[in-house]
Amino acid sequence: MTPRLTHIALHLRDLEASIGFYRDICGMNIVHQREDEGTRVVWMAEPGRETEFIFVLIPGGPGRDQAENDFSHFGFALDSRDAVDRVAEVAERAGYLAWPPRQEPYPVGYYCGVRDPDGNFVEFSYGQPLGPSDPDTGSEGGAS
Repeated sequence: MTPRLTHIALHLRDLEASIGFYRDICGMNIVHQREDEGTRVVWMAEPGRETEFIFVLIPGGPGRDQAENDFSHFGFALDSRDAVDRVAEVAERAGYLAWPPRQEPYPVGYYCGVRDPDGNFVEFSYGQPLGPSDPDTGSEGGAS
């Protein structure tokens, strides 16, 4: 059997703030929650991908607080440059914007970056080799 990535578990400082971020900024929904020894554990997924890939959110973590030059991130593909701009605007109003929208040569594409409440970088992109198609380059778009 070939392994298949199904989830990422995040041990978070503030579960409720993270649920709000991944719901409001990333468009994910709660698909499962349970009490595990008195601790609420939440699974979140993109609509339509509930059985493919999830984030498991676990409270009580130390936080991440990445350095500005640490480009580790979660990547979300969007269907247009305008969608990237809209996410950046919402993130900026909420105080989450880390990298304003910018265009880079293929395969990077057009992207912006935000920080989740725990300090993790999250990228939103268009025009990368994963995700929706970019008619300007003929490439597929998505996250790095």
